[in-house]
Amino acid sequence: MAQDDVVALTIAMMSVSGIPCHASEMKRIATFALLALVVASCGDGGVLDGAGERTRLFVEGETTTTVPVVSIPIGLPGEAAVGSTDVVWYNDGKEPQFSGESSTVITRVWNSRTGNSRFVQSSRSEIAAALPMLRFPSLVPDQVRWITSQLVYDSLTGTLDPEISAAFGLWATEPYLSDTGRVGVLRVGQAPADSPSSRSETVSIVVQEGLSLGWTEASMRYELFCRSEISQDLCTEIAESAELLADLLVERSDENPESG
Repeated sequence: MAQDDVVALTIAMMSVSGIPCHASEMKRIATFALLALVVASCGDGGVLDGAGERTRLFVEGETTTTVPVVSIPIGLPGEAAVGSTDVVWYNDGKEPQFSGESSTVITRVWNSRTGNSRFVQSSRSEIAAALPMLRFPSLVPDQVRWITSQLVYDSLTGTLDPEISAAFGLWATEPYLSDTGRVGVLRVGQAPADSPSSRSETVSIVVQEGLSLGWTEASMRYELFCRSEISQDLCTEIAESAELLADLLVERSDENPESG
């Protein structure tokens, strides 16, 4: 099916179902639907393809934690979430780490990459510096114990890819040992120029192996994939818990004044 046909079909379905949207909003949502379908069809891993590439052969620091993690009952009965600042961020101990203006961090992370992958392992602070408006869920499914984080580049220019500028993996087991341990993926890119600054409606699309939720906010476009063992209710509450990544860094620092 051609791109224009997919967009037109999605708009028609929304109109028939009675979803209240202006024409521009309907087209933007339909375009997200098309993007999710394209991503789902790319590579053997579908929406997971590329998001878990291990582009560095080393990660400094501990990759396990013995700190008790408090669960919050949300989603369907029997489901829960934990704070995203309470789990291990896999790349926060990487060396070297870069700080400064957005353009400086973007360039230095790219120049420091190992191998040829455009998915470059990056710490929380590097991503927050590179993409100051990026928001990340303050809650993650309670089985998550590790989060991987990457800046994603255009290989030809060495600048961030506007379609996917950052990617995060949510892992129940130590990252990269098995794809079955990755229960979710968040991809973040640039929103269309005519997108409102306020958060849009969330669009849900059933894809291979799970559910994909999409929305835009403050010039950024988000796609959260949750594996089938995570209910739509829980996935939606995870998406709605998003805060500025920079604020989550401050929150973590406040909780652990002796860290860093």
